[in-house]
Amino acid sequence: MLHDPAHFEPLLDEAWDPGRAEGAIAAIVEDADDAFDRAGLWPAHEWDAGDAPLPLKSLYVGASGVIWALDALRRRGHAETSLDLPAAALRTLELFRTEPDIEPGETHYHPASLLLGETGPLVVALRLAPDATLLSDLHALVQSNLTNPTDDIMWGIPGTLLALLAVHQWTGESRWMEAARESAGVLRARRGDDGLWRQDDDYRGLGTLHGAAGNTFALTRAEPDEALAGETAAVLARHAVREDRLANWAGAPGREPARLQWCTGAPGILAGAWAYLDEELLLAGAELIWLAGAHGDEKGHGLCHGTSGNGFALLKAFGRTGDERWVERARRFAVHALAQADRIADANGRRRYSLFTGDVGTALFAAACLDLDTSFPVIDVL
Repeated sequence: MLHDPAHFEPLLDEAWDPGRAEGAIAAIVEDADDAFDRAGLWPAHEWDAGDAPLPLKSLYVGASGVIWALDALRRRGHAETSLDLPAAALRTLELFRTEPDIEPGETHYHPASLLLGETGPLVVALRLAPDATLLSDLHALVQSNLTNPTDDIMWGIPGTLLALLAVHQWTGESRWMEAARESAGVLRARRGDDGLWRQDDDYRGLGTLHGAAGNTFALTRAEPDEALAGETAAVLARHAVREDRLANWAGAPGREPARLQWCTGAPGILAGAWAYLDEELLLAGAELIWLAGAHGDEKGHGLCHGTSGNGFALLKAFGRTGDERWVERARRFAVHALAQADRIADANGRRRYSLFTGDVGTALFAAACLDLDTSFPVIDVL
């Protein structure tokens, strides 16, 4: 079985309405503005927080990610936040440095992690409030990630490589590209003979967040490499699990394809490898995502493992093929995700304030459907 239908629900039978989508985005931004507190930042959902110290500050599920999203929506003309985002970003960095978001017993944590370490808050602060001292801090921090043994976007070199490339684009300073090339060289050297990288002692992942698709994406962002892309396409084709004209992927070879979400499964493979994956295989993965429908409320509407993340994969299918059928299908996912966000917020008494699991991520997906923008937040457009 390629996925478990019990975890999914039929898409709402409602037409896409651009005006309603813009209104929903504005409502999410207004709510985030109202919920912000300088001392406590935003309230944390219990799944996002775990046992980490509050408030949450990270790019993945903390305040840095919310600030990044509010800035992105403002820059793209979808909603104007009332918050002083530069001040909020600097405050978030200050709080992270005082007490990082580290759960007790976390074995993968590294201070330079893009999504869960200090690199995320630093990059967001630099984007909004450029400062020479912060630039020096970031340069030193990402250099420390070269010895991090977890080779994935969340924790390791691939994530900080994306940060280096972004800061080079913002500043034009050669030191950032020099550091990016050094990081890319180390990452390339650690690729195994099987075309995979290590994330854990017994895990060599395939996907974008944790695996070959994401690592290849980061490397080819640093320097186009058709040979590497072709080799990774062959690895992904070899490990695809197919039924009829559908396809999914396990998180790593030898495991069952039990999940269908951005962080593990076809949505993430498509998000990272859409440009070079065999087109027939890409469409087989996209068709499975479409037929499965929306995630149920247990997983929710978010980007990492929810309805919006799966919908982004359909935008990637459009980006590859130009077939507007995939835009129409992605917009059906956006209609459902926005309604799901409202429904879950009503049930819980508040919205969920995080980029990868919360409402601002869903707002970004709706904005992407409005703009026909296939770029996945942070990973594609840091």
